[in-house]
Amino acid sequence: MIFGVSFAQKKDTLQDVQYIYKGNEALKETQFAEAEAQYRKAISENPANPVSKFNLGNAYYKNKKTDEALSRFNQAQKVAETKLEKHKAFHNMGNSFIQKKEYDKAIEMYKNALRNNPKDDETRYNLAIAKQEKKKQDKEKEKNKDKKDDKKKDGKDKNKDKKDDKKDQGKDGDNKKDKQDKGDDKKDQDKKKDDKGDEKKDKPKDDAKKDKGDSDKKSKEKPKPKPGQLSPQQAQQLLKAMDNQEQKLQQKLNAKKGKGVPVQNDKDW
Repeated sequence: MIFGVSFAQKKDTLQDVQYIYKGNEALKETQFAEAEAQYRKAISENPANPVSKFNLGNAYYKNKKTDEALSRFNQAQKVAETKLEKHKAFHNMGNSFIQKKEYDKAIEMYKNALRNNPKDDETRYNLAIAKQEKKKQDKEKEKNKDKKDDKKKDGKDKNKDKKDDKKDQGKDGDNKKDKQDKGDDKKDQDKKKDDKGDEKKDKPKDDAKKDKGDSDKKSKEKPKPKPGQLSPQQAQQLLKAMDNQEQKLQQKLNAKKGKGVPVQNDKDW
């Protein structure tokens, strides 16, 4: 990309011409600090001269100070009186935007330059380059956008899957808990039924055992005679003795009738 030639020195004074000359010589030797100082003196001496502003813009551009260069080129095109001067300022502004990779603005500046000088092939060439770089930039942006969208979509899908998994796990946990609770309730109910059955089952047995124990106890217990009374066993023995005595007595009587001999009666008790 080619810069326009420095402006012809118009509306100049002897002093600002000297400063511009010294600045140009310093710029040839790449002494940017010295060139900047001389151009600033020229601008201070004669602000209406676009040459000092334009050449200071060139010094900034070569020193990679693009923003400062744009500012000075813009000042130059504002004070320029001829289309040729404006064309050169817009052309160099386009070059500065190319350096910043701001191709939209570069295209606009080159178009402004061609409006002021449609015959400049260098400007037309730079305009074609700016358009070509703009297409590449747009494709790259679209590509990066698609990647970001895909990445974002993948992230959302993963988060959704994680949420669904957690939700399913929560449902499974709830179902398991419900089943467990139902199982526990069923166990409790079965246990209650078993307890009731055992109570019914055990109660008659206990009562039967109790009754049987009582009867056995009663049967084993011998009736105790009251004071002054005979026990049943004693009464039975007494009756038996009386029967025996009566039989003996009868025998004696029978014998006495037969022999006539008296028999002494013995006592059994």
